Amino acid sequence: MDIGIISSSIEEKSGGIGVYTEQLIKNLNQIDQDNRYHLIHSEYSPRDVYQYNSEIIIPRNRFLNNKPGAYMFWRYYTLSRDLKKHVLDVVHDPYELGPLSFSQPMAKVITIHDLTPLLFPRMFKRGDVLLHQLLLGRTIKNVDRIITVSEYSKQDLINHLQAPEKKIKVIHNGKDDIFQEASLEAREHICHSYSLSSPFILSVGGLHPIKNIPGLLKSYALLRGEGYHLPLVLVGKKVDSWHPIFHTLQDLGLEKEVIFTGHISQKDLAHLYSAAELFVYPCLYAGFGLPPLEAMACGTPVISSNNSSIPEVVGDAGIMVDPENHQELAHQMSLVLSDDTLQKKMIKKGKKQADLFSWKTAAQKTLEVYNQAQEMHGTI
Repeated sequence: MDIGIISSSIEEKSGGIGVYTEQLIKNLNQIDQDNRYHLIHSEYSPRDVYQYNSEIIIPRNRFLNNKPGAYMFWRYYTLSRDLKKHVLDVVHDPYELGPLSFSQPMAKVITIHDLTPLLFPRMFKRGDVLLHQLLLGRTIKNVDRIITVSEYSKQDLINHLQAPEKKIKVIHNGKDDIFQEASLEAREHICHSYSLSSPFILSVGGLHPIKNIPGLLKSYALLRGEGYHLPLVLVGKKVDSWHPIFHTLQDLGLEKEVIFTGHISQKDLAHLYSAAELFVYPCLYAGFGLPPLEAMACGTPVISSNNSSIPEVVGDAGIMVDPENHQELAHQMSLVLSDDTLQKKMIKKGKKQADLFSWKTAAQKTLEVYNQAQEMHGTI
């Protein structure tokens, strides 16, 4: 088969979707020597994944390039128009909104990670919410197979969008092999690189309202009130609605206690996980939740939310709390930090839990979906 994968999210640094796309391609290349893969994006790239696959370059409109909305115009208009010119058996879009909402001659596979813009519209740009409202239902009807990354997201698709269950395949995300317990030297080096004092508390996931950073800051302030003075390190890029985080930071007087790293490399992230005393993930909703999985793989105790898909990922290896109960989150943080025996138990169970999730397995199951989509194209 000739299989096209829309890979633009890798270049756009689209958080978890970019990681998902790149890992899927890498692992498909390792397990599948029979099919031909074509990566579909807008410009040539030196990244490793493009060296081992054919590229389909569909350029952006040169008059719109670098202007607001240029990427969205490319995705929803240029890509949907020009994709028809290429002979492919299957095309897979790892992001739920794009050219597959329009008619295409090949079998179509979409990955829907979650429904957060529909479920939490006030936390997202109005344009993002509108696009999901206009296009997602149409896309679901138009594609042959839907991949989603958790059982929880599958039920959301069925309950909120009436997606046919027979179209949906749950394929959990995996963990990159780079996420493993780092050496003492690597941990010391990463702390020096980011001017961090050890021990510290870590949270990863970007500064988006759905990540509940203001709630984490309130719990952290309560923890400091109990006599714990570990710095809090927050990893992730800013988004348009990050301002309430800094207002909360100022209101609580924590400007000197909280460190923002911005976006960092996967290697640095793995070393930060390993160096952290505790990882906290108080997300209000997650389609999967890669950060707690990565933290467990690196041998770090995890406290996470008890909602959405996160229990599927963390299992009984971490402590799960109501993310909006600031007192309870602070209490559990204090409990873990003060109990070496509990920490060791959580580390052991966390590594075992993390081993259940593999990108190779995800790629194998995704390849099965491609075969099914081609066989059933046009019959659903």
